[in-house]
Amino acid sequence: MPRTRLRPLLGALLVVCGVTAVLSPVGPGVATPSAVAGTPGEVRIFAMSNRPDLVSGGDVRVGIAPAPGLRRPALRVELNGRDVSRRFAVRPGGRFEAYLTGLRVGRNVVTATAPGYAGRLVVTNHPQGGPVFSGPQTRHYRCQDGARDARCNQPATYRFLYRSTDPTKPGLQPYDPQRPPSDVATTTTDQGVRVPFVVRREDGVADRDRYTIITLWRPGRPWRWFAPQSQFNHKVLVTHGGGCGASYTPADPPLEDYSGTIPEGFPGVTPSYVTALSRGFTVVSTALANTGHNCNVALNAESVMMAKERVVERYGTIRYTIGTGCSGGSIAQHTVANAYPGIYQGLITTCSYPDTLSAGAQFADYHLLRLYFEDPSRWAPGVVWTPTQLAAVEGHLSHLNAVVADEGLFKSALDPEHDCSGTVAPKAGDPSTRYDSKTNPRGVRCSVLDLVVNQLGRRPRAVWTPQEQAAGRGFGGIPFANEGVVYGLDALRRGLITPAQLVDLNVKVGGLDVDSQPTPERIDGDPASVAAAYRTGLVNEANHLDEVAIINHGGPDPGLAHDYAHAFWTEDRLMRAQGHTDNRVTWFGVTPLIGDPRWANEALVAMDRWLAAVERDRSSRPLARKVVLDRPADVRDRCSNVPGVLEVPDGDDAGPDADCVLPDTLQTRLSTPREVAGGTRLNDVLSCRLVPLTREAVDVGPLPLTDAQVATLREVFADGVCDWSRRGVGQQPAQTWLGYSDTAGRVVYGGRNLPGVEPLQGDGLLGPSFRSMLRR
Repeated sequence: MPRTRLRPLLGALLVVCGVTAVLSPVGPGVATPSAVAGTPGEVRIFAMSNRPDLVSGGDVRVGIAPAPGLRRPALRVELNGRDVSRRFAVRPGGRFEAYLTGLRVGRNVVTATAPGYAGRLVVTNHPQGGPVFSGPQTRHYRCQDGARDARCNQPATYRFLYRSTDPTKPGLQPYDPQRPPSDVATTTTDQGVRVPFVVRREDGVADRDRYTIITLWRPGRPWRWFAPQSQFNHKVLVTHGGGCGASYTPADPPLEDYSGTIPEGFPGVTPSYVTALSRGFTVVSTALANTGHNCNVALNAESVMMAKERVVERYGTIRYTIGTGCSGGSIAQHTVANAYPGIYQGLITTCSYPDTLSAGAQFADYHLLRLYFEDPSRWAPGVVWTPTQLAAVEGHLSHLNAVVADEGLFKSALDPEHDCSGTVAPKAGDPSTRYDSKTNPRGVRCSVLDLVVNQLGRRPRAVWTPQEQAAGRGFGGIPFANEGVVYGLDALRRGLITPAQLVDLNVKVGGLDVDSQPTPERIDGDPASVAAAYRTGLVNEANHLDEVAIINHGGPDPGLAHDYAHAFWTEDRLMRAQGHTDNRVTWFGVTPLIGDPRWANEALVAMDRWLAAVERDRSSRPLARKVVLDRPADVRDRCSNVPGVLEVPDGDDAGPDADCVLPDTLQTRLSTPREVAGGTRLNDVLSCRLVPLTREAVDVGPLPLTDAQVATLREVFADGVCDWSRRGVGQQPAQTWLGYSDTAGRVVYGGRNLPGVEPLQGDGLLGPSFRSMLRR
């Protein structure tokens, strides 16, 4: 290749690989800038298993780009001054690579030199026990039995499992390579490789919590990081769990499709992770990416990144990664993909929510409304509420939804004194480490707001409660407010409630303090924490989801706080952010919450075909356009016939899975207390902007408000009512790839953009067709 064409090619390689040096030959008659300056040619060295500044565990996979005129045997490579040249070799595929171990925590320098050539790569290694970018870890943590140190480190363990041909043995069974069972099934991968359905499961600890890596394996045959067994298709499926909680001890990673949300085991339906294994995927799960165990987007992302790094270093390179999960599993995927682009290339979401905090504001409203609605002694004389009226104010068909959301989700997530794992005394008679507002204000708070304190920041001293003063620190900031929210306004407009009911409710609904205890005053929130909720991606504004493919499937909600409206929140935010939703497919079916038990597997196969089409697209179009244009024609919106809710079209498209447009009614688009109060259907305003209350703003129903009632509302809303036409307090797009500590390891509340290295990779953590995704 002529040198005039080679140098632009190498410059492009620098961009896609995230390397730190330029490779240029130096020789007689070569008038390059470096040669004219009398400096040696620079060798390009790049980290393959992760960004060089985010490496963990003391090891890294490194590649060196080819250089015209450079003889590789003459190249000397050193790690921190130690000769590691012999670890490098030309690997299958032609890459010159090594797997380097023995990195020290902190800064490491890889150098490559030869006569006329030199290169340098700085690798920042983080402890196996973390953190990498999530910021200082909580001091209160109880490691698992068998941990070797205070960071819960423990050698990984391995075991074999198999799938049986016996239908009475569902799932994966223990497999002994020395005594192979006679009922081992076979499988043919999507690459056409036929093998016994035997898998190896690796269980280990990283970031102070457990991870699992499972892949098809042929016992007794070699598997090298540069030469995997042929059944590995270099794709990864990441599974997630449901809920939203805080924990202070390791837990088991979830694998099933609806872990933590609904019971497993639909008759005759294979879990999608088993289907993925049968096709040659490696399946990854981390406890920290299970929001029911850890509702922290930075830790969700960090743990998956660390697990994928291990896959690249021990199993082989990754073409693309698909996430899957229900409820909290949808939250983890949506928020990680938006705040840390490049972790996933495809999302399969069900029982869907866009994030934790916008749903959390909805559930906080439910909690406050229940305190009033379910205590008739608080109602003014002559005011009586019917079940239908309660539901009208809440924006639902039944008050049951508010009860389930409050009892099953809000209280367990926001109550700092509730029972969360890792705070119970391990031995009888030992004191609990858990927070108690009266007896132990310095204890561990089980509120999610304290779990994400690095993101939200601490409450300012000016608003400290006696408990915060006793603890000597502000607790996690309150990221939502209900000041200015006129509950029930649209219900009044439609004549479903009376002016007396509206006034009495809004006078008495009150708010919550930092311990989630009721107060007469409304919640004013902590403005810095409200802004940080958006900045850090805890509220998902969908402004970085354009380069991921999304399939969302769901069904009607019988009152379990998972109505399909939450899927529309994501749809509407995508439309606002990018002007279309063509990178997202919607399936709606008859099975409550999930749509259809078959769809978890169908969505996996469809997503795989979608991403494979994007991977094959070598055009110069931006990746976001490829995701839209390369979607297979049969991967489209669809719904099953749901009598009384929606009907599929007649004609050629009729059938159980006909393409359809979901109506904006009933189960597909239930409302929220803030929508009923006048808020937008995007439900992403945590704290509204205020305008003075006018009679016209509240005197909207068929029955007029009296002057006394208007005066009472003006007292309640002395600072004003919500102006829903404006963006909320602190509302802003999420920043991407934030870190929560400075170079000295001190916390940076609200995060800082990771500096120094452009977050792009070589052929390791991400395939070449998707490299532009790991962006700042």
